[in-house]
Amino acid sequence: MAKLKKLLEPVRIGKLELRNRIVMAPINSHLGTELGGVNDRLIDYYVERAKGGVGLIITDAMCIDWPVGKAGTSPLRIDGWKYVSALHDLTDAVHEYGAKVAAQLHHAGRQNSMAVCAEGQQLVAPSAIPCLPTGGDMPRELTIKEIEELINKFVLAAQRAKAAGFDAVEIHGAHGYLVTQFMSPHTNKRTDEYGGSFEGRMKFPLKIVEGMRATLGPDYPILFRMCADEYVEGGLTLEDSKLIAQRLVAAGVDALDITSGIYESPPAWHAWIYPIYDMVPGCRVYLAEAIKKAVNVPVIASGRLGDPVLAEKVIKDGKADLVAMGRSLLVDPELPTKASEGRLDDIRPCLYCDEGCVGGLSNLWHIDCQVNAALGREREFQIKAVEKVKRVVVIGGGPAGMEAARVAALRGHDVTLFEKEKKLGGQLIPASVPSFKYPVKEQISYLEKQMNKLEVKVKLGRKANAALIRRLKPDVVILATGASHLVPDIPGIGRRNVITASEILLGKRKAGERVAIIGGGEVGCELGWFLAEQGRKVTIIEMQYAVASGMNLFSRFYLLNKLAELGVETLIGTMAKEITDKGVAVVDMDGNKKVIEADTVILAAGFKSNNGLAEELKSAVPELYSIGDCAKLGKIKGAIHSGARVAHRI
Repeated sequence: MAKLKKLLEPVRIGKLELRNRIVMAPINSHLGTELGGVNDRLIDYYVERAKGGVGLIITDAMCIDWPVGKAGTSPLRIDGWKYVSALHDLTDAVHEYGAKVAAQLHHAGRQNSMAVCAEGQQLVAPSAIPCLPTGGDMPRELTIKEIEELINKFVLAAQRAKAAGFDAVEIHGAHGYLVTQFMSPHTNKRTDEYGGSFEGRMKFPLKIVEGMRATLGPDYPILFRMCADEYVEGGLTLEDSKLIAQRLVAAGVDALDITSGIYESPPAWHAWIYPIYDMVPGCRVYLAEAIKKAVNVPVIASGRLGDPVLAEKVIKDGKADLVAMGRSLLVDPELPTKASEGRLDDIRPCLYCDEGCVGGLSNLWHIDCQVNAALGREREFQIKAVEKVKRVVVIGGGPAGMEAARVAALRGHDVTLFEKEKKLGGQLIPASVPSFKYPVKEQISYLEKQMNKLEVKVKLGRKANAALIRRLKPDVVILATGASHLVPDIPGIGRRNVITASEILLGKRKAGERVAIIGGGEVGCELGWFLAEQGRKVTIIEMQYAVASGMNLFSRFYLLNKLAELGVETLIGTMAKEITDKGVAVVDMDGNKKVIEADTVILAAGFKSNNGLAEELKSAVPELYSIGDCAKLGKIKGAIHSGARVAHRI
């Protein structure tokens, strides 16, 4: 086992000692009340991470100027003294489990929406420049008096954080929000004392830091989250950020939390703010390393650092002093404890899909996770030992079946799992084939290992039928028989040049040089990416008006950019009318007809549930449940969550 000595040793930020060098990165959860208050659900969420052994928790972005400065619809509030009492409940609960907690102080500025977030108020910014990715609302340029009032609001928010028992504050000076807007020449076009030169652009953040230091005292830690590179023309570069870091430290900042990207950064802003599955683990470490060389305070690295072995190497090599883990701690809050105990195989890996965490927020929901059903429902999904052990049979070894078996076994039930194929994984197996989807492969491996560790009796290559189940006489049967490719009724569908997406991904069939994919959902688009990377000419045929419409907004932007880069043609509002040996005859919504020339036609037009066994077993067993795709078609989230929910119920 790899030794994680550096990662797990104590570290100081100023005079604040942390039990290890793992930081929970700030990720907005929206788990509080709709008016920005603390509730039990939010406290449970943070307590679970504190119990899991993290050294420092940095909270959601806390609004210092409600509503115009809000991050989303319902962030936490710290813009009034009445919020201190409930925030103190939160810090007390976290401290009980040995973690320290910092309040992140935030104002959205121009990077906001009047209708959705700011409750109809006009946005404010250093300069009247709209942000197109958030809706393009025109902000009003702040006056000198208003700027000074905002500085005071940041300072007062820090005082409230200290009164509420927070161990530190972090100024959110990254990702294109208000503080960054003042620092960056991309967004600050002022000609007065708060703009123009580097000195002018730095005046706003420096006055915030100086005001906090004067009122909080010399020993209270101030962290600053900074965007080391905005990746946008005319924006902040790494060289700029080295100078910024030095000025911040001179003004009184005790640690720098390094990130990158703003909403306007190409190809899709979130790809740098929340590095997606295609990006290299540790992709932002080089930025932290460069900043660390420029200052003499602790530097926090971020960017897909959820692998403790990689995190250890980053610190051991002197590239950073601490590592921030965001989504990895959403997936598995016990990651630090499991790492310290050498149980690396028991750490549930993140898919880096941005589906439930970031994507959920884009739908104005609270945060959740595709593979951790307990996120945001920690109390409801607490593992409780069963009063009566039951004999549980799970039919199907995909994500739904394995998650149901895992949770049921953890609770103490006697579990047997039947899988008709010779491998566990179900639809995750073909999904994991493209190199950019390797986190899915890690998820399969994790679940397989849990089956073994929890002594689930796995029967591979065994197709369970009603007769077998009746002979076994189980107390509970959980059906997780998944779904099969939907075969549309198109003339020529039975031709030899027609194959399914799974057949390609599993290596059962090979594609020709020219490929037409019928179906432009997530499966079809990712398959197009996969085949285009191999040099094939790919056309995606989708009858709706958009491809990948079921994906979260941010991952979709990234995927569409990839398809464009690779030259994949996407035909929307287009129906396949006939398949011939030359390709696919199609017609668009205007009635225009043409033939898409293709050697191979691949079906990715959706799936149909395999639910036939449910009817046969309806009266054969005391308890019968259907989960995953055989109950309701969906993504991995539907499979994992339904499996966990049923396993907690029995």
